[in-house]
Amino acid sequence: MGKALDGVRILDFTHVQSGPTCTQLLAWFGADVIKIERAGTGDVTREQLRDIPEADSLYFTMLNHNKRSVTIDTKHPEGKKVLETLIKQCDVLVENFAPGALDRMGFTWEHINELNPRMIVASVKGFGPGPYEQCKVYENVAQCVGGAASTTGFDDGPPVVTGAQIGDSGTGLHLALGIVTALYQRTQTGRGQKVLAAMQDGVLNLCRVKLRDQQRLERNGVMKEYPQYPNGTFPEAVPRAGNASGGGQPGWILKCQGWEHDPNAYIYFITQAPVWDRICRVIGREEWIDDPNYATAAARLPHLQDIFAGIEQWTMTKTKFEAMEILNKYDIPCGPILSMKEIAEDESLRRTGTIVEVDHPVRGRYLTVGNPIKLSDSPTDVTRSPLLGEHTDEVMAEFGFSRDQIGELRAVGAI
Repeated sequence: MGKALDGVRILDFTHVQSGPTCTQLLAWFGADVIKIERAGTGDVTREQLRDIPEADSLYFTMLNHNKRSVTIDTKHPEGKKVLETLIKQCDVLVENFAPGALDRMGFTWEHINELNPRMIVASVKGFGPGPYEQCKVYENVAQCVGGAASTTGFDDGPPVVTGAQIGDSGTGLHLALGIVTALYQRTQTGRGQKVLAAMQDGVLNLCRVKLRDQQRLERNGVMKEYPQYPNGTFPEAVPRAGNASGGGQPGWILKCQGWEHDPNAYIYFITQAPVWDRICRVIGREEWIDDPNYATAAARLPHLQDIFAGIEQWTMTKTKFEAMEILNKYDIPCGPILSMKEIAEDESLRRTGTIVEVDHPVRGRYLTVGNPIKLSDSPTDVTRSPLLGEHTDEVMAEFGFSRDQIGELRAVGAI
């Protein structure tokens, strides 16, 4: 069985995280991703946060699986000609340069479209068109300008960014969908197009429930599922809500046995209305079932802090895994707080390919994240990231350059 994106050739001009996330996902689905790098240095993340001297960092290796690396000096006249040859024969060009960088290289949309009218040019930028269009954006900046930071944390503390890379990797995932959609439309029109994923837009898309809450707050002045209700005050903008679920089912993170010495001995507990009576029986609070202050979801809202305090008295007598096992028997929604160490050692995640081990010729064996999207007819085989320029000669030959031409290009420093 072939791969879902077999036959799709992608020129990967991306670096760091957002763009490589996108192109790695497409490579996992079978696209031939040709990573274009500068000779001698390559992607800056090859050397960032190194844990083994002279080896590509985990930052680089974990974002560039299943790709081929080619070095081209795009400032060299002959290097530009090489790139033009590649553009004529490829399907997609992906870049996350600073605003205007591709144009300054001489590869405007108009020039690319002239070389290859079927070419899709996909870009990650910090902002879309507007007053900040020329500004650079990094992960935490994206979280701030996209609305995530202002709504994350506790209401008595400052805004907080999340460890999940929703700005970089989140936008890369959005861009991948845009590329596949453009490829599909090309089958109908025969034409390429530009695809833009702005990091601010991507973060906001992931924060849509908070935009929902902003409108509810403006209409009603309060949001009853937030911990500020009923004794706190609500500002004009959506406040930080701690560990509240952000939906119609109130939830909170509760201590479990061992919390005094284990920073992750906690469980997320949701007081879902249809299983309220089961919750009461499991934790030994049967009197809550018929108590007017607790009997209905609406009645419980003003008392959530007391309710979670009572539930926590029960969870503190169990490990997080014991609590989960008991609660799942009664279909009570919950989830243990898993550390990165626990996730790395999870055998079930390894069996599904969500966590994989990969061999590398320099760094040896390492752990990485596999494809989070599983296709029944296109299973993902995770192969190691390429060494800098490892496939230059191979790719040049595939695109019609002779051995002598490759030698001449190398002699003048174009590749």
